[in-house]
Amino acid sequence: MNQGDFRKIAQSVVEKGQQLGAAMVEAFLLNSKELSIEVAKASVETMKLAEERGLGVRVVVNGQMGFAYSSDLSSQAVEETVRQALANSDKTTRDEHNLLPPKIDQYPQMDIFDPGIRQASVEEKIELAKTIEATARAADPRIKITETSAYTDAEYEVTIANSNGLLSSYQGAYCGAYAFLVAEENGDNQTGFALQYDLKYKNLDPVKIGREAAEKAVRMLGAKGMGTRKAAVVLDPRIATGFLGVMAPALTAEAVQKGRSLFGGKVGQRVAGDKITVIDDGTLAGAVMSAPFDGEGVPTSRTVLIDGGELQGYLYNTYTAAKDGVKSTGNGTRGSFKSTPEIGVTNLYIQPGNLAPDELIKEITDGLYITEVMGMHTANPISGDFSVGAAGILIENGQLTKPVRGIAIAGNILELLSAVDGVGNDLRLMGSKGAPTLRIAQMTISGS
Repeated sequence: MNQGDFRKIAQSVVEKGQQLGAAMVEAFLLNSKELSIEVAKASVETMKLAEERGLGVRVVVNGQMGFAYSSDLSSQAVEETVRQALANSDKTTRDEHNLLPPKIDQYPQMDIFDPGIRQASVEEKIELAKTIEATARAADPRIKITETSAYTDAEYEVTIANSNGLLSSYQGAYCGAYAFLVAEENGDNQTGFALQYDLKYKNLDPVKIGREAAEKAVRMLGAKGMGTRKAAVVLDPRIATGFLGVMAPALTAEAVQKGRSLFGGKVGQRVAGDKITVIDDGTLAGAVMSAPFDGEGVPTSRTVLIDGGELQGYLYNTYTAAKDGVKSTGNGTRGSFKSTPEIGVTNLYIQPGNLAPDELIKEITDGLYITEVMGMHTANPISGDFSVGAAGILIENGQLTKPVRGIAIAGNILELLSAVDGVGNDLRLMGSKGAPTLRIAQMTISGS
């Protein structure tokens, strides 16, 4: 089936739904495939190709929302899906905010489909994963175990139509590669991780990924404990992104409306240090989560959530926007045709500063560069409180010196952001979220 076929199905869903009495009808069609290759000891351990194709139907009858889906796109199955959505609407509560977006005349133009991903052979992609592992092992003889050296890509087509006259489609693709390694020396084992995602196949750099993973594993060999102290802390971009991930749900209008957000009622107030700006941008060039429209057909946008430490607003889909009397920010995300639009991030990131990571570190007399945290999932997105295990490298007189482990850091995310006194220029997007290096003026590090 081609894109034209999907558009015809989408239109037929809308027509059938209206014929059967729905006040509003929406058809969402997804056609996707994902490839994953994992290599260890220069051999392919696993290779998976998963394909998914299907239809999700939303209807509104007397303010009641009904939903149904099907992976069978035959005309009979499509009609049955519409009828099931209508039947399901009887079981839901009436809500005046159950709306569908209006017709959109123009979407942002984006370069999000690289034919090179499809054109590269499976053999080439296997070699790319093997190159990551070979580079890592050649970088240092202490790299002993390859947990994973992997390549992955995805290609997808999305089509949306609704009874307001909206009908649009787009095609996208992305690729990525990563490594998870173990270094060993004198009975000590340490892990190293590196990854890269990109919209362009030619931009993947397996040599860089392999070297970075190896360096991160080796630099932690011989790590020891340290005493409890208050000191400056520098967060690696991956760790800063982890904290941003904990915050992300609290920045959605849904969380605020349900009273489950630490940002509720704080628009216009200072919630972070003046060096912190947080943006969600579904139009960001080169980012893997960019798209012309969201899971409802609303154009994606650049939404500044925190500007210089001041909270500006929240992320909305059509439903939550109707409740607050505002416009959707284009954040009605859908993981599959099997679900209705929720609110999610597109490319959420902390805006980079103008200092190189080395400059952030060289100004510290006594501190810690945190390279790993354990237990981030236990952080509370409602209160912002966290207590996590950590590992890193001591900073002494502006230099990274000895690796440390067996420590912990605790606090509140808003307090942590308020204490940021330096932001690096090294923004790294890791899927849908990203951050640069962050320097925290002072926090308590609990040791042994």
